[in-house]
Amino acid sequence: MIQTVRKAWAIPELRKKIIFTLLILLIFRIGNAISVPYVDLSALSAYINSMGASYLALLNTMSGGAFAMATVFALGIQPYINASIIIQLLTVAIPPLERLARDGGEAGKRKIQAITRYATVGIALLQAWGYYTMIRSAGILTNESVWAALVIIVTFIAGASFLMWLGEQVNEFGVGNGISIILFAGIISRIPSSVESIVVGIAGGSMHWAWSIFIVLGILLLVVLVVFVSDAERRIPVQYAKRQVGRKMYGGQSTHLPMKVNMSGVLPVIFAQSIASLPVTIWSFIGIPDEGTVARGIYNAIDTASIPYMVVYFLMIIAFSYFYATIQFNPIEISNNLKKNGGFIPGFRPGKPTSDFISKVLSKITLFGAIYLGIVAICPLIAGKIIDAFTDFGNLAIGGTSVIIVVGVALETVKALESQMLMRQYKGFLE
Repeated sequence: MIQTVRKAWAIPELRKKIIFTLLILLIFRIGNAISVPYVDLSALSAYINSMGASYLALLNTMSGGAFAMATVFALGIQPYINASIIIQLLTVAIPPLERLARDGGEAGKRKIQAITRYATVGIALLQAWGYYTMIRSAGILTNESVWAALVIIVTFIAGASFLMWLGEQVNEFGVGNGISIILFAGIISRIPSSVESIVVGIAGGSMHWAWSIFIVLGILLLVVLVVFVSDAERRIPVQYAKRQVGRKMYGGQSTHLPMKVNMSGVLPVIFAQSIASLPVTIWSFIGIPDEGTVARGIYNAIDTASIPYMVVYFLMIIAFSYFYATIQFNPIEISNNLKKNGGFIPGFRPGKPTSDFISKVLSKITLFGAIYLGIVAICPLIAGKIIDAFTDFGNLAIGGTSVIIVVGVALETVKALESQMLMRQYKGFLE
């Protein structure tokens, strides 16, 4: 990775792209340090941290800690991600949108992108209103006037929209996927504070130094697993029959149909965590029950550190993995495309036998990818529970979602740099 960046830096055009991307990230970090007015920041930070591994904690992680500080970019890039997911699902469910995406060409892509932008602003409006309602009901505001509400809500919406625009600028003038890189920068920015809390815990005697080695080794193992599975794929052999067009013979070559093991990425983990932690998040808004009551027993049973929560979380990851894989990969459409182009899978007749075979392979691969996602998501929770039982350190600020996103974006950005270098070093046939 370091060699790739060094070689890219030696190419003037790529150097400009890298500098532009770094400037965008600098703007992002500056916005993350500017808080909105009329908010008691210390009370807000304590309130968000008391939520544990709830949906609010996930939003705080995705925004790089800006959510707990009520900064200009407190909503982060989440509104755009949510809007993209919703439009993608609607594209499958609504035939006009499906035709626009499939047959619309470049104009169709621009229309869907415009719809996504409008949806982003709408979701940002809802989230900004929800955020304001939450901090007002928690008594965190220093001014509860209409003007204060307007300033806070409009600032949050403008920040989310500006981040969406910054991501698009990186797509056009920078390196890699802009939205992913902003998300990557937000998660990476929390590493120094996590390291500092571990060092303070060791110095204060609340954690033994051996536990820090256990944490580092666990993170390294997760990174190795994520890197290994990110590039893993099942290659189905495809043979193309020879066909004559005029005096020329076409086809006859062998290729393969790649099917990634982790086809759905990190989305099943985000969906599962959002839904599984929703009851605890709502209960936190209403008010945590008193100790010794039946309600408190139910709350502890569904808490984000409880065994029932982990089991439900794991099963929901598997369910969402299958759901997203069926949306993203259509065996019937792939089988029809192979048949139209004269391709076939050796040992299977074109048409239904081919689509049935692809569906069977997809089911097996999705199961393996879902179990992998479940392990990566659950392991930090189990490690946090073990550390909490034997030390006074408190919550472990490591999430499987963060590891998958950071490693995935790093690999994707390096591949983008390598493709850019390959394109610029290719001399062609005449030189």
